[in-house]
Amino acid sequence: MTDSSSAPLRFFHDHFGLDDSIVESVLGTAIARPVDHADLFFEYSTQDSVALEEGIVKSGARHLEQGVGVRVQTGERQGYAHSDEVTVDAMQIAAGAAGAIAEGTGETRSVAVHGPSSPPLDLYPVATAPTDVPVARRVETLEALDAYARGRDPRIQQVMASVVSQHRHILIAASDGTFVADTQPLVRINVQVIADDGHGRREVGVQGGGGRVELETWLDPDAWQPLVDEATRIALLNLEAVPCPAGTMDLVLGPGWPGILLHEAIGHGLEGDFNRKGTSVFADRLGQCVASPGVTVVDDGTLPARRGSLNVDDEGTPTQRNVLIEDGILVGYMHDRLNARLMGMEPTGNGRRESYAHMPMPRMTNTFMLAGEDDPEEILRSVDNGLYAVSFGGGQVDITSGKFVFSASEAYRIEGGRIGAPVKGATLIGNGPDVLTRVSRIGNDLELDQGIGTCGKDGQGVPVGVGLPTLRIDGVTVGGTEG
Repeated sequence: MTDSSSAPLRFFHDHFGLDDSIVESVLGTAIARPVDHADLFFEYSTQDSVALEEGIVKSGARHLEQGVGVRVQTGERQGYAHSDEVTVDAMQIAAGAAGAIAEGTGETRSVAVHGPSSPPLDLYPVATAPTDVPVARRVETLEALDAYARGRDPRIQQVMASVVSQHRHILIAASDGTFVADTQPLVRINVQVIADDGHGRREVGVQGGGGRVELETWLDPDAWQPLVDEATRIALLNLEAVPCPAGTMDLVLGPGWPGILLHEAIGHGLEGDFNRKGTSVFADRLGQCVASPGVTVVDDGTLPARRGSLNVDDEGTPTQRNVLIEDGILVGYMHDRLNARLMGMEPTGNGRRESYAHMPMPRMTNTFMLAGEDDPEEILRSVDNGLYAVSFGGGQVDITSGKFVFSASEAYRIEGGRIGAPVKGATLIGNGPDVLTRVSRIGNDLELDQGIGTCGKDGQGVPVGVGLPTLRIDGVTVGGTEG
């Protein structure tokens, strides 16, 4: 391993003394019993956060996580054990435990490690690890941000902001010969302002941005000032918002972050585990029409510097551009190695885990709908009476039924083809697959979000990206606070 020119691989040798013989020995213990597959996942991750509230930097933290996870598979059965001690003895104990849990009638009998390889992609080269940027530089940025936000409007009464950075080193070695490492930077800046109209009404505006880039990218005023401007605009706008009417109406989704609706209501239902088990509404529907003509949905982990992108997934599979729905036809699912093997398909680079203490599962990376040909302004003019939803807050989805409920954090009435008054309390209620068939216009203005998404599944959170062009969806049920 020391002969490799790959810095990520050298890192694990220098920190833990790992070499080919140790990896091969531990894998050998994992497959001492008849199994189908075994792998080791090493992690060394540092995360820093600095937060400001009430005009002062109130908290700062550094979190270090290191360990190894050992997974063994036989058929559908998986044994998993992990340790925060990366020693030969601890790894051998974990490998023996995982192998005993998964023992079955598999085929793997031996393993040979032939030396590490570097990822085939290089999506996030950074000269300085985000966690190496001095704390003083982060504090300076937050203090400048606070002063700038308070100076935007006298109605801004409170400012909360944070800078979070992570530098994650991973190494994956598997019984099929996979042996690859990656170093993954990740940064995010968050801004929240509270506006008060002086008569007892208070509203919130929230914005954020980030990605797998240099931290200095987001500490630059040219990057964070637009976030403050937008958070301020939303908070002040909501001070003037009127109650949202309830009923069935035509809906226009704005570009970018509203893609979270696509992620939750559609994307999870296209993950391989739900479809293998038959619990997704999209199970056994490959080749069938599941959406309106023109609807093409993609999950792409290869976009440079994006929050959801990865050189390799957490099983060592290179990420790729996966077309899931093409011109309304369901053409693919997202797979990790287990579900791909059990379904007779190929892994798609979507095996992801929160940390070494978790098993991987099929997860999204950057999920979005491709642009169409319609002018966004013409889409709005085509709606006589409806709702224009620009941004969303929380939501809930039932994977089995596809039913969802989402709350809009910024929305407007559409009256006579024009954007009308801002509204509060707008809630979208529907069924994911049904909504796809109600798409009638697709804008030519695809946008991706600014790098703020975190997806939760089975108690694990991973960074993701979403995107959408302006979209018209006919006959959507809207829950409101009026009528």
